[in-house]
Amino acid sequence: MLPAILFALGLAFSSVTAFADAPMTKISVEVKDLKDRPVERASVIVRFVEGRSLVKFGKRIQTRWELRTNQNGVAKVPSIPQGKISVQVIAKNYQTFGEIIDVSEEEKTIAVKLNPPQPQYSAH
Repeated sequence: MLPAILFALGLAFSSVTAFADAPMTKISVEVKDLKDRPVERASVIVRFVEGRSLVKFGKRIQTRWELRTNQNGVAKVPSIPQGKISVQVIAKNYQTFGEIIDVSEEEKTIAVKLNPPQPQYSAH
């Protein structure tokens, strides 16, 4: 009976350590305009879409970040699970940027170039 209990505890412990070892990544989003100038105070939304476990040390980990770029046009996401992430950038006087990116590195810089808004036309 004791070996069976020890085996069950070993399985439980190994599954907890598997969650604890879920790979994470640190993301930097670098936002510039078409003239290669940093875009300050752009809204950056980074969201985990698909990948490995969302549990670390028995707790759900944060999978969505809403940030603003600094004066250098950079927003840093502290830690998010590796896998597919959605990156959206919204800035005044620019077209909105959105893309799904597959991340498998421990650190990644995502370069975003924002386009000016397109002219609007009316049929009347």
